[in-house]
Amino acid sequence: MSISINMQSELRGTALLPASKSISARALILAALTDAGSHAGSLEECLPGLSDADDTKALLRGLSSSSETIDVGAAGTAMRFLTAYLAQKDGTHLLTGSERMKQRPIGILVSALRALGADISYAGAEGYPPLKIRGARLRSGTVRLSASVSSQYVSAMLMIAPTLPQGLTLRLDGNVASRPYIDMTLELMKMFGASYEWLSDSIVHVPHARYNMPEGFSVEADWSAASYWYEMVALSDDPEALIFLPHLHKESLQGDSRVAELFLSLGVKTEFTNGGALLTKSPQPGTPLAIDLSNQPDLAQTLVVTCAILQRPFTFSGLRSLRIKETDRTAALQAELLKLGCQLEAIGDDVVRLLPAETQCAENPCISTYDDHRMAMAFAPCAYKFPSLCIDEPQVVSKSYPTFWQELAKFAQIR
Repeated sequence: MSISINMQSELRGTALLPASKSISARALILAALTDAGSHAGSLEECLPGLSDADDTKALLRGLSSSSETIDVGAAGTAMRFLTAYLAQKDGTHLLTGSERMKQRPIGILVSALRALGADISYAGAEGYPPLKIRGARLRSGTVRLSASVSSQYVSAMLMIAPTLPQGLTLRLDGNVASRPYIDMTLELMKMFGASYEWLSDSIVHVPHARYNMPEGFSVEADWSAASYWYEMVALSDDPEALIFLPHLHKESLQGDSRVAELFLSLGVKTEFTNGGALLTKSPQPGTPLAIDLSNQPDLAQTLVVTCAILQRPFTFSGLRSLRIKETDRTAALQAELLKLGCQLEAIGDDVVRLLPAETQCAENPCISTYDDHRMAMAFAPCAYKFPSLCIDEPQVVSKSYPTFWQELAKFAQIR
């Protein structure tokens, strides 16, 4: 299945965003660890306004399942968070997922949990899902954990830390990937009644505590999803382009709120008003961009595609984790941008930059999405420059933004 997109000449209106997928996932685990949430059927009642993304639904099914086999599909967050959650919960489970999930490493997290007494074995290839997990009474202690691959390993360990008899001390090795997601996890834990202390830049201690449901808890709109609307404004030829995104706030738990700062250099101004963010055109300096995205890897595709289409020279670093996402995102970006006449160079596993080489555009280009929601949404705004742009397998957006195409249809003809 594929669709073609023709953008309207004017870009003015309101676009609705999903609830934050990252906050929803963490809130679900924390709620499940409270007395109220230990009866999994009540989780949705405890947490109104959750994201309706596929990833959130996969995690909710996993927490609610009475089956021995739990299949999270392509939901990497669910795989990592459930691994830690099930390690300290009574019962035996086989935790599995899609074929791509079975290629995504999880050995770092499993080794850390085993150091606390977890009973986890590999049902397939060593270091990868599926996992056989027998719930055990985990002990406290100090655990070293490589934090350079994925912040979700750290978050998974942190969330179960208060349930351990004397809590947990984590020593984070290497350059910490996606640090804002760790900060988000800790602040949400605090809302649910836990505490923490950074003993140094790389050592955090979480004491034993009892989680409780916070009063009036609500989930913010998703800043990662907002990035595609920033891209729309940046690529639109409408000088009066204006998009209002409700329920976005300047002070946010989400590290991807940095998108407002980053897109100012790409000609998009943000004003926070009426309980949301108002995006309008602004002058862009045109100077080459050099940005470390190690804290915001989910913005990489949006920024790379925007800069490439604008022919704005850039060098983005901190992208090592892109290789182990839903697809190898660096390779996917290279292949699909080439269809649009843009050549992307990868330098090692960490850096990408735009090459000035002249490249022929494909005739009637159709963008492959690689079972990756962010590929579909990052390339959709390119229809401003490539009328009738084709997007293959558009349904992949349900992973994080199920209503994306409905919202885009307010400003485009989609067939």
